[in-house]
Amino acid sequence: MRNRPQNSPVKSKPSTAESSDASEADERSRVNNSIRLKTARRSGFVWLTLFVVIIYCSWAVYRYQFENLPVPLTAEQAGKRGFSEVEALNHVKALTELGPHPVGSDALDLALQYVLAESEKIKKTAHWEVDVQVDFFHVKSGANRLASGMFKGKSVVYSDLNHIVLRILPKFVSEAEENAILVSSHIDTVISAEGAADDSSSVAVMLELARGISQWAHGFKNSVIFLFNTGEEEGLNGAHSFITQHPWSRTIRMAIDLEAMGIGGKSIIFQAGPDPWAIENFASVAKYPSAQIIAQDLFSSGAIKSATDFQVYKEIAGLSGLDFAYIDNSAVYHTKNDKLELLKPGSLQHLGENMLAFLLQVASSSQLSKGKAVDENEKSKDDSAVFFDILGTYLIVYRQSLSNMLHNSVIMQSVLIWITSLLMGGYSAAVSLALSCLSLILMWIFSLSFSVLIAFILPPISSSPVPYIASPWLVVGLFAAPAFLGALTGQHMGYLILQKYLSSVYSKKKQLSPVIQADLIELEAERWLFKAGSVQWLVLLLIGTYYKIGSAYMALVWLVPPTFAYGFLEATLTPARLPRPLKLATLLMGLALPILVSAGIFIKFTSLLIGMAVRFDRNPGSTPDWLGSVIVSVFIAAVICLTLTYVLSYVHISGAKTSIILATCVLFCLSLAAVISGILPPFTEDTARAVNVVHVVNTTERFGEKPNSFVSLFSLTPGKLTKEVEQIREGFVCSRDKVIDFVTFSVKYGCLTFDETEVGWSKSDIPTLTVVSDTMEDKRVTKVSIDTKSSIRWVLGINTNEVEDFMLKENMEELVPLGDKSSVDGWHIIQFSGGKNAPTRFDLTLSWLKNTTRQSHKEDDHPLLKLRTDLKGVTPIAERILSKLPPWCSLFGKSSSPYTLSFLSSLPVDLLGIVTNKEASIGNR
Repeated sequence: MRNRPQNSPVKSKPSTAESSDASEADERSRVNNSIRLKTARRSGFVWLTLFVVIIYCSWAVYRYQFENLPVPLTAEQAGKRGFSEVEALNHVKALTELGPHPVGSDALDLALQYVLAESEKIKKTAHWEVDVQVDFFHVKSGANRLASGMFKGKSVVYSDLNHIVLRILPKFVSEAEENAILVSSHIDTVISAEGAADDSSSVAVMLELARGISQWAHGFKNSVIFLFNTGEEEGLNGAHSFITQHPWSRTIRMAIDLEAMGIGGKSIIFQAGPDPWAIENFASVAKYPSAQIIAQDLFSSGAIKSATDFQVYKEIAGLSGLDFAYIDNSAVYHTKNDKLELLKPGSLQHLGENMLAFLLQVASSSQLSKGKAVDENEKSKDDSAVFFDILGTYLIVYRQSLSNMLHNSVIMQSVLIWITSLLMGGYSAAVSLALSCLSLILMWIFSLSFSVLIAFILPPISSSPVPYIASPWLVVGLFAAPAFLGALTGQHMGYLILQKYLSSVYSKKKQLSPVIQADLIELEAERWLFKAGSVQWLVLLLIGTYYKIGSAYMALVWLVPPTFAYGFLEATLTPARLPRPLKLATLLMGLALPILVSAGIFIKFTSLLIGMAVRFDRNPGSTPDWLGSVIVSVFIAAVICLTLTYVLSYVHISGAKTSIILATCVLFCLSLAAVISGILPPFTEDTARAVNVVHVVNTTERFGEKPNSFVSLFSLTPGKLTKEVEQIREGFVCSRDKVIDFVTFSVKYGCLTFDETEVGWSKSDIPTLTVVSDTMEDKRVTKVSIDTKSSIRWVLGINTNEVEDFMLKENMEELVPLGDKSSVDGWHIIQFSGGKNAPTRFDLTLSWLKNTTRQSHKEDDHPLLKLRTDLKGVTPIAERILSKLPPWCSLFGKSSSPYTLSFLSSLPVDLLGIVTNKEASIGNR
């Protein structure tokens, strides 16, 4: 036993209370050190790296999903029964070498002869047990009245069209003739494009498919009809005329339409149904599936202003099926840049291999519906399909009924979890949830405000209101960077408010030191912000499920994985347990699946939206210059708020805020400097601005006066035409002083020149509207004779504020009968186009509304009828202007757009003061 040193202090045994205080202090110290250690690990470098990884992964997903195209095969590699892109490209080359081939042109006749000759070759080389039938089908006059979409309020009339129809079926299976699958595309183009993508690529794919299928069809149970139609660009006339006039149309059980709204890339399914059988079979066999129901939702909502033949097959024939489209580089749509050089290698191989596998599957199936059509009134929306692909490798398809059940289950579980959490957390938890949702609202407000502000200031500081068209990646700096800063700012403000409230809550916990309280407040606020992100997606899931929106699956994907990751790695059933820093693994686990499923889609549809800005202003000058950029900026800000809400919740207590903000500001400044300096032009020769040059002969100014002739230059792309006019010269003056009514649209801002416009056209080409009779019995009835002279393409507006109904006849044949008329903005539009032998004389009977009071000669009043006739001729002044168009400009063609020579005429509302003896000519008006 040792003796204690004399000078050593005597240690007394600690009391129980002192021991308890010491252990509590040790625990606080341990918690404090743990918190500080884990918080300190969130360095700026780590978080900058994380952001870079997220961006890189998103881009990699996009590239793999939409840019990963198959290798083109030669004829030798594909074999007799395979699909060869090299062979298909030969067809595209032959058709595009003809130049633009619109309805009524010599070039279209040559294109038809080419397709007919290739079809005959297929017939000669088919398998000996396969019957290949080729029909050159001439169309009689007809009228197409669609109830919805961009053709609402229109009667689309056609005449003298030609189609090529190819039917392939087994010789020794008799029932195959009565059950057919239709594959359709159109040969005609608009006047401004050679149509490499729209739609020569689809025609080429169909020819190569027909060649391959002609070697397989002896094993089919159903026939396959390939329809190469004309008139699609003038109002879906080819599809309508075939469905209503061709004898084979009664055998069709399913329709497949091949289209293009861009050039090349993957051909995606953007419409399917209403019966899900087609998309389910496609999913089971497609080698490179690409399909997105979000595109169908956007298309059906009217956000994408376009239409395809598939609308006719669904609405007129009641058929179900699939609608494919190329959407890459949508800025070239209907412009000179729809050319072979821009068609990506592998594009045709992608569509061809998918279609070949699909047709072999369904043509051999005994489950193809034997009825002609699907009655949408009898089909519940629960039977429709939800579909989307993952990385262009797997196509997920399930019924809306399963979607509803799955969504409702997740919604109920989420609501129960939140109710339980709030009951356990009490009043403070409810307030914290409300304040975290406030941070979401502030995030949206600031993000949208910052991004939209840049959209507003772009027109005055740049050469174009849409300076990013040729360089789409500029929107990352111009809109995404400010939107991100706004989101971070708004959420941080909410975070500070939430912190302040939590400080008052924690101040009541006297057992915790102020230092620990401050750390715990930060950690708990961070957790509430993370959980608020799931609230955002839960609300969207509720809305999508209630309205049965197919793309509501996106909300499910962004709600479930992050919530599961949080519950698995972070959540605790002990409310008294102190909060800890969120794990990085929670974020990585929670975001992996959402990024995999949706990152590519968000990038692709941003690109599509940017491309559509080229043709944004449908009535040139009717919308502010900044509106197109505002729409793009709002979409980008919405994507950032929706997808980065979980990520941003981690940033507020990290050391990365300054670095992230600085890097984002640098990106924004560099992008803005590139725009202001003009280093990156808004348009290039390959990505052109959409303009139109029209020599107008206007006879509507004053009755009996000399026709007014001028050349109009206008653009569907937002912005003034100052630079273009400086290069063209020719005496153009740009202003908003004179509105030009082209019947289907109005030009409210454009440039006019009257120099040398009196030559190049003939008075004999001026159309006439002749009042044959105007009777006043029980109801006022006016008969008008229309002579379009040499024009076989025209549009007529009928004032439905005055006219209750009308009937259009040609040579005593009713083209548009009485009854069932719709109108838009007080007008019903008759839109006519036809071949070289199409009629030019028509009889129109107008039945007026009772008690009409419009009796006025004022020039600014709407006329009773307004007519525009189009001619393909190019006058000397128009030809000179077209030759001087800058390389960054291209004519834009559409069924509602005028040709380069147009005549305008009208008939006034007040006929009583003009008509004598119930007969008068109001021509040249």
